[in-house]
Amino acid sequence: MKSDSDHIKWLIEEAVTYKEFLKHWLEPSNLERLRPRLAFQTGVLAGFALIASFLLGVTHCSTHDAIQQRLDEDLQKSLAEVVPSTLHDNDLLQDTVTVPSTEDNLGANETTVYIARKAGQVSAVCFKLAAPDGYSGIINMVIGINRDGEILGVRVINHAETPGLGDKIEIAKSGWILDFNGRSLLGLTDAQWAVKKDGGVFDQFAGATITPRAVVKTVHRGLQFFNRHRNELIGS
Repeated sequence: MKSDSDHIKWLIEEAVTYKEFLKHWLEPSNLERLRPRLAFQTGVLAGFALIASFLLGVTHCSTHDAIQQRLDEDLQKSLAEVVPSTLHDNDLLQDTVTVPSTEDNLGANETTVYIARKAGQVSAVCFKLAAPDGYSGIINMVIGINRDGEILGVRVINHAETPGLGDKIEIAKSGWILDFNGRSLLGLTDAQWAVKKDGGVFDQFAGATITPRAVVKTVHRGLQFFNRHRNELIGS
């Protein structure tokens, strides 16, 4: 992959090439000769396409860093909601482990796990996960888990669930999501990781059972993923 500096250098070289091409092509004698031909019209369109491509490339280079910074800020805010700052003194975005997760059904073939450290010791981890079976589509979340395997927090990043019903999974709409705090695989049996309608311990919403059911199932899978890779993430 090209770095930004390599990309800019390439754009400058391309601009010089286009300039020489246009200088020759736009000479009056050459235009007079080409104007009756179909190729002339094609050339005009191609010229506009080249200019547009060049401008798009310049725009991408000039905004890439700003966009990436905004994405990092949004991600850092989400991570801070599930891993308190008191639990780490490192930069979570810079301390990561990538773990294969195709079989874990977390929504990606690989999952980036952000490691929280305090005085050099791993205190917690956090990572993104997705419920594919929400009522209106995928529900993207982030989860924080301490080194003992207890959930520090779960937050929904984005979703398309029904306003007034399924959107109660948002912390801004209700405190339902807080019921995961302190939960672990040791504290509940597999059967209890379900909504009450299915024999579990988690509340469902009136008129909207599918949404909380999907979230509970995915959070459970997130804990199982952590447990399987515990030694890799936390160490002995």
